[in-house]
Amino acid sequence: MTDRSASFVYVTYIRTRPEKVFEAITRPEVARRYWGHENVSDSWTPGAAWQHVRLDAARTVDLVGEVIESDPPRRLVLSWANESRRQEPDQYSRVTFDIVPEGEMVRLTVTHEDLEPGGGMLAGISRGWPKVLSSLKSLLETGRGMAL
Repeated sequence: MTDRSASFVYVTYIRTRPEKVFEAITRPEVARRYWGHENVSDSWTPGAAWQHVRLDAARTVDLVGEVIESDPPRRLVLSWANESRRQEPDQYSRVTFDIVPEGEMVRLTVTHEDLEPGGGMLAGISRGWPKVLSSLKSLLETGRGMAL
């Protein structure tokens, strides 16, 4: 059995409302503005599938998973795997978005866990999450995401 004990946690504060953060994660037309991908699901309810889709002509799917928990606008929990490994249950990790209002701001905590220590997914998300979440913050505070 593969060691899945690694995790990555990122916390950021965004001057916005919890509803706007939840929408930015779950609405494809918003996610594309800061992530360069769309997060797509039929319902964003527990048990629903979700995909992380490129904006290329082929609409390439990079990541797949399932909605584990959804409590709009406070919390979203997803399983997460590379599309090429979708048939391998031991390759799925878990991402939790905790959205907490703090005055005029929101504290967004992203916890990505069940990762293989030293593995490729951990390396990728350790570089990726800070960029994506900085771009999300920029979009929600200024109306413009960053080029990723």
